[in-house]
Amino acid sequence: MADPYQIIIEPIVTEKSSGLRVNSIYVFKVLKNATKSQIKNALKLAFGVDAKSINTTKVRGKVRHLGRSIGVTAGWKKAYVQLKEGQKIKELEVGA
Repeated sequence: MADPYQIIIEPIVTEKSSGLRVNSIYVFKVLKNATKSQIKNALKLAFGVDAKSINTTKVRGKVRHLGRSIGVTAGWKKAYVQLKEGQKIKELEVGA
């Protein structure tokens, strides 16, 4: 089992994810083999919040060309976390 502090790699801050924060939904890049219950426990430990629901998706790597060489970027896993009513992650709030 992975260390709970290493399951959540980084928050994803985009225009879409910022719009989701109105509904208490936060988006994170997580370990590829992390389960929803491991993500939930990691959030509890790292930020002290309870997750209402967690949806995950795998993001496939993109094909990249550099001259005649062709490569593929690494795939990763994304987690959409909806928090329980009235909870926020103050470290990730803009202007907090």
